Amino acid sequence: MALLNIDLLKQAGLRTNPFEYTVVPNFLSADTLQEVVSSYPTLKGGSYPLDSIDVPPAVQALIDEMDGPQFEQAIENKFNVSLEGRPKMYSLRGYCRSTDGKIHTDSKDKIITVLLYLNQDWKEEGGKLRMLRGGSDLNDYCEEVPPDNGTLLVFKRSENSWHGHGPFEGKRCSIQMNWMTSEGARGFHKLRHTISAKVKKLTAAE
Repeated sequence: MALLNIDLLKQAGLRTNPFEYTVVPNFLSADTLQEVVSSYPTLKGGSYPLDSIDVPPAVQALIDEMDGPQFEQAIENKFNVSLEGRPKMYSLRGYCRSTDGKIHTDSKDKIITVLLYLNQDWKEEGGKLRMLRGGSDLNDYCEEVPPDNGTLLVFKRSENSWHGHGPFEGKRCSIQMNWMTSEGARGFHKLRHTISAKVKKLTAAE
């Protein structure tokens, strides 16, 4: 039985202003979300490559489907972009720091960014990702996306794909996936996140 609702992704509208993105609420069923939330690893702040942590089976099952041809084809069709053969990069986030969420566009070596939110009923004002009209004002946004209930957010990286969120500190879980321009670009980001993850583990052990 499929865990991802690909049909919902296909039906979702593509926003083109101020940049190309789509939001798919309830991309996961309530039962799937509950299973993932209950087994999600406890992480410190920052991004963790999959090989730097023990990925629970419920989370790995989601990633396996995201890694499949149906999901890729749906994204290709939605954004009119060719992704065949492009390297993919996955990471997990589990804790938001008060300094996270600053306005940015994502790096130029990312083609598509995918965020799958794995929290239940987000009640905080901060931590909701805002799709921004520019790079200087967090309040100048066209849409605000709560990071909860299996919502899928996908955008095409561009020079104006500005996004960010208000300050929040605490548990905020998500899977991030990127299609990258090259294997070298993927390797660079993976190495950076892996070193960061190892430092956090060493710090926690002290």
